[in-house]
Amino acid sequence: MSACAPPHTQHPHPPHNPAPARRRFTVAGADLSAAVAVFLIALPLSLGIALATGAPLQAGLVAAAVGGIVVGRLGGCPLQVSGPAAGLTVVTADLIHRYGWRATCGITVLAGLAQLGLGCLRVARGALAVSPAVVHGMLAGIGITIAVAQLHIVLGGSPDSSVLANLRALPAQLAGLHPAAVSMSALTLALLLAWPRLPGRAGRLLRRVPAALVAVTGAAATAALTGLSLPRVELPSWHSHALAGLPEGPALGLVAAVLTTTLVCSVQSLLGAVAVDKLVAARTGPQSRIGRSDLDRELLGQGAANIVSGALGGLPIAGVAVRSTANVNSGAVSRNSTMLHGVLVVVAALLMVPILEEIPLASLAALVMAVGIQMVSLHHIRTVTRHREVPVYAATTLGVVLLGVLQGVFLGVAVAVAVALHRLARTRITHHEKEGVHHVRVRGQLTFLAVPRLSRILHLVPQGAHAVVELDGSFMDHAAYESLQDWRSSHTARGGTAELAGRRDGIRTAEQAPATECRCRPWTPWRNHQACFAGAPAAPEGQGAGRELARGISSFQRNTAPLVREELARLAREGQRPSQLFLTCADSRLVTSMITASGPGDLFVVRNVGNLVPPPGEDHGDDSVAAAIEYAVDVLGVRSITVCGHSGCGAMQALLTTGAGQGDSTPLQRWLRHGLPSLARTAGDHPERPRLAGREPADAVELLCLTNVVQQLAHLRAHESVARALAEGALELHGMYFHVGEAQAYLLAGTEEQAVFEDVAGGIDGGEEAREAVRVTSHGQV
Repeated sequence: MSACAPPHTQHPHPPHNPAPARRRFTVAGADLSAAVAVFLIALPLSLGIALATGAPLQAGLVAAAVGGIVVGRLGGCPLQVSGPAAGLTVVTADLIHRYGWRATCGITVLAGLAQLGLGCLRVARGALAVSPAVVHGMLAGIGITIAVAQLHIVLGGSPDSSVLANLRALPAQLAGLHPAAVSMSALTLALLLAWPRLPGRAGRLLRRVPAALVAVTGAAATAALTGLSLPRVELPSWHSHALAGLPEGPALGLVAAVLTTTLVCSVQSLLGAVAVDKLVAARTGPQSRIGRSDLDRELLGQGAANIVSGALGGLPIAGVAVRSTANVNSGAVSRNSTMLHGVLVVVAALLMVPILEEIPLASLAALVMAVGIQMVSLHHIRTVTRHREVPVYAATTLGVVLLGVLQGVFLGVAVAVAVALHRLARTRITHHEKEGVHHVRVRGQLTFLAVPRLSRILHLVPQGAHAVVELDGSFMDHAAYESLQDWRSSHTARGGTAELAGRRDGIRTAEQAPATECRCRPWTPWRNHQACFAGAPAAPEGQGAGRELARGISSFQRNTAPLVREELARLAREGQRPSQLFLTCADSRLVTSMITASGPGDLFVVRNVGNLVPPPGEDHGDDSVAAAIEYAVDVLGVRSITVCGHSGCGAMQALLTTGAGQGDSTPLQRWLRHGLPSLARTAGDHPERPRLAGREPADAVELLCLTNVVQQLAHLRAHESVARALAEGALELHGMYFHVGEAQAYLLAGTEEQAVFEDVAGGIDGGEEAREAVRVTSHGQV
């Protein structure tokens, strides 16, 4: 009971049942299945990471068990799974090389104490201030180091302590490779790659078994059956297990070792907790009702686990992305799944030693090498490129590879600070005259550092001239604001006119817009656009639409064009490279850029009445949709196609009200014939019809709108270019439904026979940091 809790008041009459109810520890079925799934992944990875660090293999099992039980009970992120992490491999290997194993355990204990101190100071949120480019670069550098080192074991040799030494020794290693080790490594990698891609219904069932477990088990069984002679796992008796010892050495070096371990463990765990929150938020149903992580408590839990793990002779502990993702995706609903996975590791470490000792070391090395390669994420590289942070990423990666983790992180942070200062100080101020109007454009952050240049450019504007100052940045400090206002007052006092365009740092710098001008700001949430012209004089009959269009174009040229001109110029030079084909209805209420938060160059959009996809091979007299699909897939190389229906679709209403869409006397009737399969699908005897998550369709129109999305996906898969790309794994299909009245988007999930459109309120996270809500394969599985 909390010390702040009020005391219980005495009830005047005792309750009828005074005996207190006993609390029972219950485990939900979802937690049990999730725990088993995570355990099957954690077991081979823990042994592989221990092998990669040069620690006793039992240390990996100790860390996995402690991470599951201690962090699972005390941590602030219930569904994050902690244990020995690949991101700590390089740090731990360096500590073992410098100080020995027992001293490394002592350093782990000290790092745990440091984490407890940071958690008590409540500074966990501060770790999130580290640039993502630094974190991604650190992981990439660690991944490269792991992959190069484990490659020697894969080839039958032993790695050196540095990346450069391993690279120099690689030619000699290739000349003297061990055939048995190479064959087991190749088998492991083949199973790792092929297992998640097993096709068909049987493949869906088999893919529930983790690929890592299948790969290691397959290699161990093959080595045992063929009698290959190669090094295998050796787990000495627990009676001889080494515990922590006092580290000895230079004080400065020990402090640096503790700080490095603390930094890497803490940052990886806290960023992992944030990623788990995003995964949980993307889930739907009762199992998604899990609160956001308490990062300070998570740091305390990680510190306690590192103290226990180090004291018991285990590896350093941090949150592990692979296991956490498996835990969330398996439907875990509480911290019981994490704790139970730790208990299963303890049982395996005590009872499965003879089985574990059949695993070839080359198989574990291949598994860890694959993990290291995956840490160099192409998604992260594209992200930092898009945000112009490649120098930060590259500096951190090279620093980790060549100098070490702590030195690489410090180098990355220094480069990140330098890039930020450069951007803050870099302000482009240009002046040109056009048709008697002097245009001064300021691009970048307008701070006191740019005031001298701004003043010099402004004085180039002649007295009495009309000047327009365009502010194209995101920040303007007080010194720049005062300088700009002083010049404006002086210029107008001498008979000139000055117009300031833009809104910076919450200060209105443009003249008040007349009542007849649109006051909708670009890139802000769209609101009743007609209201923007409230108070405008009525246009003559027949001219209102034209004037409204002209006002809209004028508003774009004045407000939005300056913001997108540079990006559109780049797209004009480089050509379009959209990642998605978005096929939707021509309904005016469906604004694709608004509901997908996309911009120029993101979507290749095809719109028609009813978002229909005519099946190939039919003589329907209209190949425009098929041509767009072929162009998007074969020429543009889009990676996904989305078919989006919407509520209140007029085409679907026409199908229901005009004799099942019969007749071909008008172009509209002939076009709607492509919707007849959707109408037949709703009329058929299907026990499970498409529905929205949490409710059935409101009426027959909504049922037909949902069914039409599923049916058009089936038509889409029949197109040759789509089928080929799906078979190659280069394309994904998505179904989407937009409820106009609720402004709510739904994504298709489930199977084609049991299609459910799930609510995606809160968004789906992109990125590698994101999980997709729906995927349609070439075999029709949704």
